[in-house]
Amino acid sequence: MVFNLPSGHTVTSIDDLVNKIASYIKPQKDLCIGVEHESFIFSNSNNIPAPYSGEKSISTILHEFKRIMSWKPIMDGENIIGLSDSISKAGISLEPGGQFELSSTTVKNMHQIKEEMFNYIAILKNITHSLDLTVMGIGANPKCKLSEIPVIPKSRYTIMKKYMPKVGTCGLDMMFRTCTTQVSLDFFTEYDMATKLRVSLKLQPLATALFASSPFTEERVNGFQSWRSEIWLNTDNNRTGLIPCAFEKNFGFEHYVQWALDVPMYFIIRDNQYYQCTDITFRQFMNGALKGRIKQWQPTIEDWENHLSTLFPDVRLRNCLEMRGADAGTPEQILAIAAFWTGILYDSSALQDADNLTSEWSFNDVNKLRNIVPREGIRAKINNQSLISIADQILTFSRNGLKKRAELNHHKEDETIFLKSIEKIITNNRSLADEMITAYHTRWNNSIKPCFEEYAH
Repeated sequence: MVFNLPSGHTVTSIDDLVNKIASYIKPQKDLCIGVEHESFIFSNSNNIPAPYSGEKSISTILHEFKRIMSWKPIMDGENIIGLSDSISKAGISLEPGGQFELSSTTVKNMHQIKEEMFNYIAILKNITHSLDLTVMGIGANPKCKLSEIPVIPKSRYTIMKKYMPKVGTCGLDMMFRTCTTQVSLDFFTEYDMATKLRVSLKLQPLATALFASSPFTEERVNGFQSWRSEIWLNTDNNRTGLIPCAFEKNFGFEHYVQWALDVPMYFIIRDNQYYQCTDITFRQFMNGALKGRIKQWQPTIEDWENHLSTLFPDVRLRNCLEMRGADAGTPEQILAIAAFWTGILYDSSALQDADNLTSEWSFNDVNKLRNIVPREGIRAKINNQSLISIADQILTFSRNGLKKRAELNHHKEDETIFLKSIEKIITNNRSLADEMITAYHTRWNNSIKPCFEEYAH
């Protein structure tokens, strides 16, 4: 029997950890969609990220959002670092460089996602406009050096900032110079989770290619379609990328738990204080590694949940499955990536078709694709088959899945309307990154300044 253990429960066995994840299984009729999308906030005067504090700042935006929406502030000491709606569970959090992340309410269809997202963007635009700031959704900061980006005063990020240079060359770039759009989807059995995780892991490089939007670094073309995904290749290989065991037969909750147990920890929290734990794994934590270092040394379910939040594979398993492969983009692209995954993973025929299409792709095949997609994008190949032709087939599966769902808006339109931006990319064989690069070399006159106007929300 699966028990949903409370956050304060002391972990006594691996079964506790497995049961916690298994407790997130939902009835098939209750599967929901969630979207987390990140945006840069730039000053109009110099295109530098807004500072955390001051008159025209991140904290000012949060306080104004709080006033308008009546959301509850999330504090780190005396600093406001986010907002949450206790009713809908939607929220705003801050990434290390001040990137704004909206976590949507979990809803039943894409039309509801659109309504909520457009309302949020409208409020954010009104607030930032009054402060002479711009909201922008692309995969990476196109202008600033690391030294020019403000640091959000969040305890978790202080630990990460110190640790990242020890385990990869680009961890700080990931923290401070990138933005993504993530899609969260549910599972109704362990087998369903395993199938969805395997298929979506294999297809993440495709999503990266389709939604690539980070071709600039420090005001120059950088040679990548998605510099953001290149950064992730060099961040921390212990906790990023593919999950090898997900490609194996009979993969299930315990396999994911065993993988997560051997990833180094970042921290634990005791009485609202963060304690750095980067020298131990969660397995060592369970075996008493912190005994004598802190008073409350035994692991809890809350510690486990915090640990899972510090793992960054291309698809992450927590209380749902999180699709993490796409660069941030325009509002239309945010809706497109969410609809794309919904169509594939929430229709049994579409999921089976995608599973069949990718059945011969090994871990090494997908890993190789993942390594070349940041530079080659939709022109990459896997097993001598072009990614763009695969994209066309997968899009058909997704479209069919959305049609079967038959979720209609008040105009009697189904969710396939949100796939139009992907259809355009495939038809024209041109990503958003391609459009940006062409503009840079032509009408932008080798300047990235127009980017801040044309790709603002």
